[in-house]
Amino acid sequence: KSARVMKKAVAYLTPFLEADKLGSGSSSAGKVLMATVKGDVHDIGKNIVGVVLGCNGYEVTDLGVMVSAERILEKAQEIGADLIGLSGLITPSLDEMVHVAREMKRLGISIPLLIGGATTSKAHTAVKIEPVIDTPVVHVLDASRAVTVAQKLLSSERDLYHTDIKAQYAALRAARAERTIKFLSLEEARARKPMLEFAPVKPTFLGTKTLEYSISSLRDLIDWTPFFIAWELKGRYPYILDDVAVGTQAKELLADAQNMLDVLETKLSARAVIGFWQANAVDDDIHLIAETTQTVGAQRAAPLQHGIFHTIRQQRDQREANTALSDFVAPLESGLQDYLGAFACTIHGAEAVARDFELELDDYNSILVKSLADRLAEALAEKLHADVRREHWGYAGGENLTTQDLIKERYAGIRPAPGYPAQPDHTEKKTIFALLGAERIGLELTESYAMTPASSVSGLYFAHADSRYFAVGRVARDQVIDYAARKNISLEDAERWLAPILGYEP
Repeated sequence: KSARVMKKAVAYLTPFLEADKLGSGSSSAGKVLMATVKGDVHDIGKNIVGVVLGCNGYEVTDLGVMVSAERILEKAQEIGADLIGLSGLITPSLDEMVHVAREMKRLGISIPLLIGGATTSKAHTAVKIEPVIDTPVVHVLDASRAVTVAQKLLSSERDLYHTDIKAQYAALRAARAERTIKFLSLEEARARKPMLEFAPVKPTFLGTKTLEYSISSLRDLIDWTPFFIAWELKGRYPYILDDVAVGTQAKELLADAQNMLDVLETKLSARAVIGFWQANAVDDDIHLIAETTQTVGAQRAAPLQHGIFHTIRQQRDQREANTALSDFVAPLESGLQDYLGAFACTIHGAEAVARDFELELDDYNSILVKSLADRLAEALAEKLHADVRREHWGYAGGENLTTQDLIKERYAGIRPAPGYPAQPDHTEKKTIFALLGAERIGLELTESYAMTPASSVSGLYFAHADSRYFAVGRVARDQVIDYAARKNISLEDAERWLAPILGYEP
C-alpha cells in the first residue's frame, strides 16, 4: 500500500527529479534487473521483491516471466545493472538459473546475482550455481532480506560479504559431500513395495469431461494460510488474525482480499477437465488400457498410445515399505481391472485484471489479484476432487467433510501432481495434458512444463483406500537408468528432469 502511494507520487515528481539529477549529479541506490527465468510463469514473489527494492531507492527493471538467459544478460548490460535477480517456482527453473550463471561467466559479466523463488534454496545455490560463477551469488530467502543483501553487495563491504558467503557455501558443499544415503538396488526396492488388496470401483464414465464452476462456489474452500505466506505474513489461519506481531496487518489484508473477491466473481472464470481410464500397474508404470480390450487371463492388448504414466520408487533403505504411485493401482498380473483418473483446472482472467492495476501504478492490488487467483485454483482443485470422490468416480459417495477436513487431507484417495514429492518429474504433465486435451480449457505447458495461465493445477486421481501422499526422496543411478529406458529418453535427459532427487553426481 505504501508503494502504491510512493509510485503515484514519484510519477508526478519524476520530471522535477530528473531535472534535479541533471543539475546535482545525484543517482539511485542502484539498478536492479529482475526476471522470472525461461519456462517459468510465476512472479508474485518477484513482484513483491521489486516493490520493496523500489521503496528503498533502487531502480528496478522487471522483464516479466519466461525470460531467456540471452535477454536477461543483454538487458543487464544495456541498462548498466548493478544487480541481477532471478526468480522461479518450478524445479526446472533451477537448471535455467545455472545456465544463466554459466553464461555470465562465459561472457565475462561480473554483476552480482540474486537467486529467489519457492524451489530455490541456499543449498542448491551453494552446490549448483555458486561454483560455476566468479561474481557474488546470493540466495535471498524472502523479500524482507532483499534490501539488506543489495546494500551489502553495492557497498564498500562487498568483498568482505562475498568472502563470507563463499565460506558459507563451501561449508554447505562439504557437509553435503559427507552425507551418505544407503540405497537399495531398484530390484530390492521393488521387492519391498507395500502389499495392498484391491477392490476397484468403476467411475461413472470413462473418457474425459469438461466442467465449469463459479468463482463464488470456490470462496469457502480457500486455504488462507498459504495466501498469508505469499505476503510474508507467517502464521496459520485463522490464528494469524490474533497474532500479536502481524494480526492487525493480516486482518486488513483479509478484508481487502474479500472485497477483491467480490470484484473478481464477475471477472474470472474457473474451468476444468477430468478423465478416467481403465488401468493396471506394470512394475513401476501405470498402463491405461483401451476400454474395448478383451481380457484373456492376465494378458491384455497393448495400452493406448501415450497411455503410460511412469512413476518413481522410494529407494532408501528404510523401515517402511518402498512406495511408488503405481502401487496404488492393481497390477496387471492380478487379473483385476482397475482405474486411474487425471485432471487439469485453471483460473482465467487474472493476468488481465492484474495488468490493469499495474497500469494504474497499483502493485498492491495487482499482486492481490494474482495471489487470490492462485488460491482459487487450489480451491477449484479441491472442489473438483470432492466432486470426483462423491459423484464422477463415486468411491466415497457418503463423504461429508468440512473445509478444514479438506485442507487437512482427511479424504479418501489422493491427487498427486507431477513435479511434487510423490512424482518429482514435471514431464509427466505432458501425458496428462495429451489425454485430457487440456487445451480445450485454455491450458498450455511451457518448454519447462510450467502451466499457463499460472493459476492452474493438474494431477492424477487414485481411489485406493490405502493411497497416500509421500516423498520419493533421493534415488540411485540404477533407477534413473531404468526410468530413462521406460520413458524412452536419454540418461542425460532423465538426470536433468530428476536433478533435485539424484542421490549421486551425474
